[in-house]
This record gives sequence, C-alpha cells and structure tokens, in this order.
Amino acid sequence: MNFLEQINSDWTLFLDRDGVINKKRDNDYVKSIEEFEFIEGVLESLKVFSELFGKVVVVTNQQGVGKGIMTESNLQEVHGYMLEEVKKHGGRIDQIYFAPHLASENSNDRKPGTGMGLKAQIDFPEIDFEKSLLIGDSESDIEFGTKLGMKTIMLKNNREIESKADLICQNLKDVKDQILFK
Repeated sequence: MNFLEQINSDWTLFLDRDGVINKKRDNDYVKSIEEFEFIEGVLESLKVFSELFGKVVVVTNQQGVGKGIMTESNLQEVHGYMLEEVKKHGGRIDQIYFAPHLASENSNDRKPGTGMGLKAQIDFPEIDFEKSLLIGDSESDIEFGTKLGMKTIMLKNNREIESKADLICQNLKDVKDQILFK
C-alpha cells in the first residue's frame, strides 16, 4: 500500500518553509513580509492538508537570525503574516519551529538534526513519527525526516535532482493532487 493512501487525521505533516511554502531568495533570506512570496498552489494545498492531517507543523532552519542579517522579531513578523494568509485561505499551521543557529554550530535543533521534531512531539504528544510526513526541498530536510522515522517527500521545484526521499514531487500542489487522486 502506498503511504499516501494511509494518511488520515492520525498523521502529522511536517513542512520545511523556504522552497516549500514560499519562494527561496537566491543567496539571501526572507527578512520581511515584502520579501515573502507564496509558491503558486501552496495556499490551496494547505487548506486540503489541514483537513487531512491531524497536525500541520513547519520546521525551518533560519540561520539569517544567527548571522545577524535579520532579527527574531523580523522572523516572527514574517511567520505571523504567513499564518494569517494560510488561515484566510481556509488552512492552518499548528506550530512553527525554527533553528536560528549557524550551520557551523552543529546544533541538533538545525536540520538534519532532530531537535525541532522532538520539540514538536513534546508540545503535541499525540505525534507519532511513523505516522508523519516530512515535505522538504533539500537533502537535510529528508535526512531530518528519515532520522525520526517519517515518510519523506522531496520537492523538485523544476530542478533535476536525486534524493533518498520516499517520493519526489514537483511542488506542494503536486503532492496535494497525488494524495487527493490516489
């Protein structure tokens, strides 16, 4: 049985942010609401995912904070905007976890470390990683999900890639369509 066919309200969806929910900025960080741009089809997809999954959680590395390029307050403004827009379109995100650490710090909170997933499980004890799906656009996202025993989907975003993920899809809309039309 394809794992997409098993998804129900017992499942938790873990989403990376940049490159999954919003467009990545080349060699830069999303530092303000003005720089935050939803990827086409994401808001509609999040509405569907909110109906399917028991929990929807965002896990995002944000070393721009650690580098001093932006403040935690800037990040909270961006996340507040994102949550409001998702809600306006009928979706929900239950919690956002972020790692402000520099890659050089080797923090377990930063993906591929498992810290953000473990924090989510403390906040939501009903989370079962074997009934969780991680959707990301980098191998560190996939490694994070795999280490915790989740199913994983890599988003190509029009790139030619290989991945250890359980499934490779074009974007979040593609994932939604595959779940709905399984």
